[in-house]
Amino acid sequence: MMPQAEMASHSRGKETSTGDWSRNLATRTGLSFSVRPVRTDDEAALAEFFAHVKPEDLRFRFLAGMKAVSHDRLAAMTQVDHRQTENFLAFAEDGRTVIATAMLACDPAFEKGEVAICVRAAYRHRGIGWEMLRLVAQYAQAKGVKVLESIENRDNHEAIELEREQGFVVASYPDDPTLMLIRKELRRN
Repeated sequence: MMPQAEMASHSRGKETSTGDWSRNLATRTGLSFSVRPVRTDDEAALAEFFAHVKPEDLRFRFLAGMKAVSHDRLAAMTQVDHRQTENFLAFAEDGRTVIATAMLACDPAFEKGEVAICVRAAYRHRGIGWEMLRLVAQYAQAKGVKVLESIENRDNHEAIELEREQGFVVASYPDDPTLMLIRKELRRN
């Protein structure tokens, strides 16, 4: 879902205050979990998380086949500027086990933000992806982002349906028939 986001994460700038986005969430299935923005010392926890993601989900997340997530990608996902780029980590009740990640990368003018979500294999189909997408959309709207996008592999039916359920519109991705562009205009406050 969004390899470009990791590249944007190294840009630094004046932080835009949108408050503390650490919170506890609960899914429709009754699963409770905590979420907070990533910290630079989360690289090992994120590496451990991706070791427990299905290979197909890794392919969907990074739009490329891979057996493991490289140090460079992990660094890009943990060393974010918390202004144009944010990466939210969801934790199991033990407070240590990462069960999902939701990354948002915005253009400098905050016209568009691109989201990518991945859920640990043992926690799939429990509503975590739904809640993480909802959180990222709320966060993006609070930052003034006008359009939230996701680039999906055409075969990622579950993610595409989840995004449709939350009001995203699906279109073919320009110049690549294997991808879909999923977009949602965010309300102005």
